[in-house]
Amino acid sequence: MARVVYDEATRVYPGTTRPAVDALDLDITDGEFLVLVGPSGCGKSTSLRMLAGLERVDGGHISIGDREVTNLPPRDRDIAMVFQNYALYPHMSVADNMGFALRVMKTPKEERDRRVREAAKLLDLEDFLDRKPKALSGGQRQRVAMGRAIVREPKVFLMDEPLSNLDAKLRVQTRTQIAALQRRLGVTTVYVTHDQVEAMTMGDRVAVLKDGVLQQVDTPLALYQHPANVFVAGFIGSPAMNLAEYGVEGDEAVLGEMRIRLSRETLKLLKEESSERVIVGFRPEAVDVAGEGETNGEQPTFPISVTVVEELGSDAFLYGQYAHATDPALRDRTVIARVDPNAPPAKGQVVRLRIQPGKERLFSAVTGQRLST
Repeated sequence: MARVVYDEATRVYPGTTRPAVDALDLDITDGEFLVLVGPSGCGKSTSLRMLAGLERVDGGHISIGDREVTNLPPRDRDIAMVFQNYALYPHMSVADNMGFALRVMKTPKEERDRRVREAAKLLDLEDFLDRKPKALSGGQRQRVAMGRAIVREPKVFLMDEPLSNLDAKLRVQTRTQIAALQRRLGVTTVYVTHDQVEAMTMGDRVAVLKDGVLQQVDTPLALYQHPANVFVAGFIGSPAMNLAEYGVEGDEAVLGEMRIRLSRETLKLLKEESSERVIVGFRPEAVDVAGEGETNGEQPTFPISVTVVEELGSDAFLYGQYAHATDPALRDRTVIARVDPNAPPAKGQVVRLRIQPGKERLFSAVTGQRLST
């Protein structure tokens, strides 16, 4: 086990001017499960490969434990990787696949067999040690790939989208197994995924990247409740946060019939920016459906014309557009709200919604950074 530190680590690919990873600063504690997440091309896999020694570090430093590894070859870093494709040898048995790296390292056979048996027990593969990969399911093959990493007893596990080849049901089951296994082993783990739901359910902390730049690193709950900027707010959460740019009139943010009172602190920050616009975000579960004729002076309601209702059993989500809007930009904007799954509205119905007091999130229209907690 070991602490992992990225110190302004940078990677610039030949022929490009913009870094694929730009001055990444990350401190991953001993035994932590950290997830790197972001859209395609954000630099998450490059960051992982830099740590593995598979990509050159063009600036900054990377260390594992008390040793700088920036310029060390992969074999000297004491890491083990699990890839998106299982990369199993088809002609070898499960046991031979799992123990192959130890065999290359000339580990004594007795020790090698012990480690393979222990890993197989951890992964529930004891009954499959004599089988070839073609006789296994996708989930079982991924567990063999995990076992191959475990037997090496490395300081750090690196996982690059290991579940992307599995079907949806198996992916959910396997991610739970991986998270539980990591906690049992206590090995520092850096995990890459583009799936923010996977990131939120697995990581002790989650690092969000965009265009090679770290946007925010925090616990899943803190990322969800207190996103640092508009990008994190829109990327984290499923369904996504509702985000729109509002005008500022007096001490209120205004968009159509929506009016949100702004605090003195927020108004002061907007004045410092010389901005008369503010971005307002609210989660689908942060709105209530108002009853017929119901009013609330502190938090006015706004009409939404329902276009789609997703009924998921325990949950239901309304998708709709602002009703009666004359501004095309407002009329075409989709609003998502969680509604009562036992009495969802009908398609085509107009309902009035209200943001729950204090549940809105405010961001600068100039910088995109959060203005409120």
